[in-house]
Amino acid sequence: SENLKPRPSFEDIYLSLARTLASRSTCKRLAVGTVITSTDYRKVLAVGYNGNASGLPNSCDRDEPGNCGCLHSEENAVINCDSPRLVEKVVFVTHLPCVQCAKRLINLGNVKQVFYGEDYRIRASVELLESVGIQVKKLEGAHSLV
Repeated sequence: SENLKPRPSFEDIYLSLARTLASRSTCKRLAVGTVITSTDYRKVLAVGYNGNASGLPNSCDRDEPGNCGCLHSEENAVINCDSPRLVEKVVFVTHLPCVQCAKRLINLGNVKQVFYGEDYRIRASVELLESVGIQVKKLEGAHSLV
């Protein structure tokens, strides 16, 4: 029998992609990346990372933590997602979404799961997402695959 190299899971691959996208962030406080896929993991529907709006300077508007003026990663991914609401989606984020981004993901429609790599200082989004049937799971030990 062949000795096949173990293959990474799709979850690990997409979280790794989210981390790579986060490297494009222009936020001074926290670099975050997001990938939205189909539930069969065959299609990437949208990506995003946090930073200023297109065409504006690649810097934070303010130095105040939590109020730097950057668009959030999940927000940019939702804006970039032109997939119909009826398509079931899975979201991969480097960090647990904030409450406002959780609400944006809910309104995107048909999000079934949110996978994240790192905790956020406020965990209220977990209960919010789960209250509408979206499963939330931290991917323990999922690191860069490169």
